[in-house]
Amino acid sequence: MVEMTVESVRINLATQQHVVILKATKQDRYLIIWIAHPEAYAIAVELQGTTSPRPLTHDLLKNVISELGSKMVSIVISDLIDDIYYARLVLDMGGRHVEIDSRPSDAIALAVRSKTPIYVEESVLERAGVALEQQNEESRRSLSKNDSKIEDAEGADNLDAYRDFINSLDALDEFGKD
Repeated sequence: MVEMTVESVRINLATQQHVVILKATKQDRYLIIWIAHPEAYAIAVELQGTTSPRPLTHDLLKNVISELGSKMVSIVISDLIDDIYYARLVLDMGGRHVEIDSRPSDAIALAVRSKTPIYVEESVLERAGVALEQQNEESRRSLSKNDSKIEDAEGADNLDAYRDFINSLDALDEFGKD
């Protein structure tokens, strides 16, 4: 398994579709997952450090897990079947290991709230991950820069379509703000 962090949450302004971009903690590998508006909002709000006057659904679930004496250990994006990602919440319930099926977007929203590690199975990254082309340190850019090069996880061809797609998205830095 590969540990990941949330790099950003973005929106395609033309289609209003949202994505969360996960980045491997120890390498330049990324996983792009399409998510719904409510989950994009829930993740972005937490990443921005803002709070809601009343608990959002993911805050509620985090509180329920805690009040029942459980602790989130991690989340795992475990599979990719027919272009649908699968995830599991990994909980410690008083010393008992419990795994609960989850949509990745909900699992990520819970992980950012509980400061829980996010893992992706290597097989998922092999099929759907992208990696930045190796360049010298001065010329390295984030996925949102125009001159970024992205290639598939096997390192075959440049995937200009991924670069163009990411560049077409706007970061949700101001998501939910008036």
